[in-house]
Amino acid sequence: MNASIKFYQTGTFTVGNRLLSPEQRSVQASLERSNAINSGHRACQGCGEALGARYAVDAAMRAVNGQLIAANATGCLEVFSTPYPETSWQLPWIHSLFGNAAAVGTGIAAALKVKGRQDVRVIAQGGDGGTTDIGFGCLSGMFERNDDVLYLCYDNEAYMNTGVQRSSATPHAARTNTTMPVGPEPGAPFGQGKKLPLIAMAHEIPYVATATVADLHDLENKVERAMSMHGARYLHVLVPCPLGWGADSADTIKLARLARETGIFPVLEAERGEVTAVSKIRRRIPVEEYLRLQKRFAHLFGKPGHPEMVAAIQAEADRNICRFKLLDKTEAV
Repeated sequence: MNASIKFYQTGTFTVGNRLLSPEQRSVQASLERSNAINSGHRACQGCGEALGARYAVDAAMRAVNGQLIAANATGCLEVFSTPYPETSWQLPWIHSLFGNAAAVGTGIAAALKVKGRQDVRVIAQGGDGGTTDIGFGCLSGMFERNDDVLYLCYDNEAYMNTGVQRSSATPHAARTNTTMPVGPEPGAPFGQGKKLPLIAMAHEIPYVATATVADLHDLENKVERAMSMHGARYLHVLVPCPLGWGADSADTIKLARLARETGIFPVLEAERGEVTAVSKIRRRIPVEEYLRLQKRFAHLFGKPGHPEMVAAIQAEADRNICRFKLLDKTEAV
């Protein structure tokens, strides 16, 4: 029997990491990992948030020799990892309310400062609902005061924990249980929402970055860089949700990669309000390839469909590409 030969592009996560050099490999289990969020949690199959949190928190633990305290907002990450009286967390971990993780993290950092514990660092975590909506005021205050906390937003683009309701991070035209696919412009309305990484940059804090679970080394590197600094820092991580997005659980990484390659989700770093680095797009992908994999956008296709809305989403992606200069030099605009 003739078996087809598959060629893999270096720099991606190949099956078994066989084609990658040791320093490029993504190790799932190792004695060197802190495994801050351990097995036994109840995340959905293919959950991008569980993956992103595991790698982000382990990177933070590694950067500070395990001297880390986490404040965690109510949301999917809290619910699936700590069903009372159990927990998957293996570090000092404090559950805050839905909207005050940034304030609780600030309080922890202030207490450590008073006690003279400069060796112990603080992170705060939340989903897009607890970050861009309910916790927005506390987060802005943390930025304005330049409190010594790294805030990690795991963005799955809706209130998934409470039944998939729209948040201010929900993309335009997406179906949720509060933005139904009905009417002349179905789904989440255009002209609404927040781009929180840009709002964080406007505060001119020491460090702001975006990342996706499609490039775990990039995520780890950005967390480690953030932990090398002091003051307010913000990392916004795209974490696809198979349940809320209506996607195959095996497509989580593919969707995160397509979000970057279409320009829908710019991957960048900024310091003191100025962009310092961007992840270039080597092969530009039409947004339709990204949208068609998700049932939350199914109403845009078929009959009658809404090609004008797909074109509007493409225009948003194109604007990101131009704004942040995302195209590789070998790719024409």
